[in-house]
Amino acid sequence: MSLASVRAFFAEKAPDISVIESPQSSATVPLAAAAYGVEPARIAKTLSLRVGERAVLIVTSGTSRMDNKKVKALFGGKPKMLSLEEVAEITGHEVGGVCPFGLRVPLPIYCDVSMKAFDIVVPAAGSTHSAVRIAPERMAKLVGAEWVDVCEARPSARHTGQS
Repeated sequence: MSLASVRAFFAEKAPDISVIESPQSSATVPLAAAAYGVEPARIAKTLSLRVGERAVLIVTSGTSRMDNKKVKALFGGKPKMLSLEEVAEITGHEVGGVCPFGLRVPLPIYCDVSMKAFDIVVPAAGSTHSAVRIAPERMAKLVGAEWVDVCEARPSARHTGQS
């Protein structure tokens, strides 16, 4: 059902974007990177969280780690990952295929700035064997996402002060 809802989403809002399917599972970042021939950082993973009474989706670069302090500061509460059952019930997508497209019910969606390093990212498309290739800015616009900075700084991006 959720692959169909994602296809319907793109048919209505961005018919130029095609869902791609892989015979290999793309349920994890390393599997998705292998299945779609991109580096893991280019996989756009969707985190399903509850902060207080509110469920939210945060889309980040595949190799980024969420910074709980930043999330708590932004949303005013401690983030908690949704259970497998809650993810399927709330998003309509199975874990491993969660994406911000074709959701069962509208949810607040946030895109982490970690994805801005790429011209194209590869988020799931509703199943563990589907994805799309899309510019991060276009993805955010299509789903009405707000850009946020909620991931840990990457060690390679930190200034060490050494020459």
